[in-house]
Amino acid sequence: MIGMSTPSDAVSTYILAKDGNRPFLMRPVFAEDAELEMVVKTDAISFPSSAKGVSAIEDILVRRFGLDYENIYTFCLSQPSEANRRHFPCHWLVGMSARNDGRVRIGCGRYDWYFAPDKECRVERLVIAIDVMKILPAADLAASMKWLSSLPYPWCAPADAIRDVPAIEELAEIKTYLKQVRPVLPER
Repeated sequence: MIGMSTPSDAVSTYILAKDGNRPFLMRPVFAEDAELEMVVKTDAISFPSSAKGVSAIEDILVRRFGLDYENIYTFCLSQPSEANRRHFPCHWLVGMSARNDGRVRIGCGRYDWYFAPDKECRVERLVIAIDVMKILPAADLAASMKWLSSLPYPWCAPADAIRDVPAIEELAEIKTYLKQVRPVLPER
């Protein structure tokens, strides 16, 4: 199976795989021995701190995630350029609902994507930092999904994300985070 040809292809395919519960799409995105590191700064969601190999990454980020959550929308708050061929750091916004009780989770954090230098541009390492994660009651599902489903997907500028944030008290910290997001320069 061929890899992706650009960081943009790899990241957008990853989001399609994760949000749409399509684990088979992870194979062309990640190198066979890819590494995942999770930096979770909240008690509102849990993940293993690391995984090695595309099979383990598929299991954590797609299969198990898809068992627990639905209505998933993930947005990268900047797009990769030629400068990001080896490293693409970007902030993200995610929203989803729990399958078991309908409660909504909306969060923000940072991705650090590290790509192989070859033309297939497979992900060798992914660091996902979860900085903020808010849990809202199931009653807030309609307003939350109306907002998230109206945003440009999967690439969304922070200003676009902030524009129609629902007036829900629990989202104040998300709105503050989005206002502070700035592009991050890649490592040299």
